Amino acid sequence: MTNNRIATVHRTTGETDIQVTINLDGTGICKAATGIPFLDHMLHQIASHGLFDLDIQAKGDWEIDDHHTNEDVGITLGQALHQALSNKKGIVRFGNFLAPLDEALIQVALDFSGRPHLTYNLQIPTQRVGTYDTELVREFFVALVNHSQMTLHICQLDGINSHHIIEATFKAFARAMRMAVEIDPRRAETIPSSKGVL
Repeated sequence: MTNNRIATVHRTTGETDIQVTINLDGTGICKAATGIPFLDHMLHQIASHGLFDLDIQAKGDWEIDDHHTNEDVGITLGQALHQALSNKKGIVRFGNFLAPLDEALIQVALDFSGRPHLTYNLQIPTQRVGTYDTELVREFFVALVNHSQMTLHICQLDGINSHHIIEATFKAFARAMRMAVEIDPRRAETIPSSKGVL
């Protein structure tokens, strides 16, 4: 396995200042300080279940709301993921996982295709989990998909508890992404596409 699939992106706007470091070949260590406790909890799920090392530090206009910070964390994480994958030589490319969390059951399938697309059909019954606006789940994944250039499908098969639905989504996403970025020993250094480029 390659030892250099690490990227750091620092993104500053008039609304946020965010730095993300990702190591695709990590052990699940996460340092997340976004100022949004529930988002931090979900980022820990990505690291823990994907076995990625994440360091995400954010300052945002929280006095307005969490929207800008939540979205910009997704953008910056997507950019870092895109850089860490580089030309995608040798990766499995596709990943899928079905994650239960009590009554919730979420399926995630993804492809590092170079073509950003999100299909998202979560039915989250409450507007908030704690102080977190549940509409922001979709906004996070839209931002991440567009900037990592992945195709992502998130399908809810069951679930009535908002926290369970969202957490199962992030766990399924982490495991699917872990599968997709693994190095396929049969591919060696080839691009996983019949076109020869992604």
